[in-house]
Amino acid sequence: MRIALLITLLATIAGLSACQTMTPEERRAADEQRCLGYGFRRGTDGFATCLQRIDLDRRAESRAQSAEMMQSMAWDLNGPYIYRDRWHHHH
Repeated sequence: MRIALLITLLATIAGLSACQTMTPEERRAADEQRCLGYGFRRGTDGFATCLQRIDLDRRAESRAQSAEMMQSMAWDLNGPYIYRDRWHHHH
């Protein structure tokens, strides 16, 4: 059950992160609806934690996309580069 919930959460987050046309208010409303759908009630610590995790996941995805884009740009300009003490190269 938890795995299905996690898969649904990740798929929903990925879908929302791809949709850049949402206003912050619409995104917040969608996040709240998702947490309510999971059974959390507004005003509880669980509800706040649910919203926080969605936001943290969204930020992590954004950072990953940014790092991937920077890596791709660096490869296109100069070939492999060192990022955080590791060699990266494009396959």
